[in-house]
Amino acid sequence: MQQTKYPLLIFDWDGTLVDSIDRIVQSVRHAAERNHMVQREEYAIRGIIGLSLADAFAVLYPAQATDSVLRQQFIEDYSQHYIAQESTPSAFYPHVREQLERFKEQGYQLAVATGKSRRGLDRVLIGHKLQQFFDITRCADETQGKPHPQMLHEILAYCGKTPAQAVMVGDSPFDLQMAHNAQIDSVAVSYGAQRLEVLLQEQPLHSIDCFSTLAPWLAEQSSFHL
Repeated sequence: MQQTKYPLLIFDWDGTLVDSIDRIVQSVRHAAERNHMVQREEYAIRGIIGLSLADAFAVLYPAQATDSVLRQQFIEDYSQHYIAQESTPSAFYPHVREQLERFKEQGYQLAVATGKSRRGLDRVLIGHKLQQFFDITRCADETQGKPHPQMLHEILAYCGKTPAQAVMVGDSPFDLQMAHNAQIDSVAVSYGAQRLEVLLQEQPLHSIDCFSTLAPWLAEQSSFHL
């Protein structure tokens, strides 16, 4: 493998690799309408992207957070609507697919840390024919959700890497907070759920406006040979 500071690249999914933000917003609004709940502004919905659905519900509707029946119905209505939209999987952002394949060819270990459910992530990986592409994927319903660092700890352990050998790439404050909590460097992407000025408050090491600029930055970080 070429010299690299970060042999392990960890990516968020929605809003970082795939352009699914609008579908998420529409699905939240559908679930709210179905359950006769107040509609939230788009910026508020974008603000929960990255969380598990249960945590997202609690943030959007704190007064109903303890109503487990309503929460479960909301999640089911959201999921059904989202799955219906995903009959054609959300498209990758420009340059993502080819750059991920290039990273793989170059010997990087690749991982996904997402707020999606395992069922949801597996469905889209199948849709994109990437079932065996990533070294490991971790989802919010099989470990602690973001910003808790547990899923990153599990990825590091599986890949046999230290925090200093990994970088987390994400579009939400929860991604960057999770990386900080795991003592992993982070890269913010400005084309996803949140504006760059919001992400910069979490003090990422770097930020990118297009996925294609990640590789040149990684090359600049090269400091030793594995």
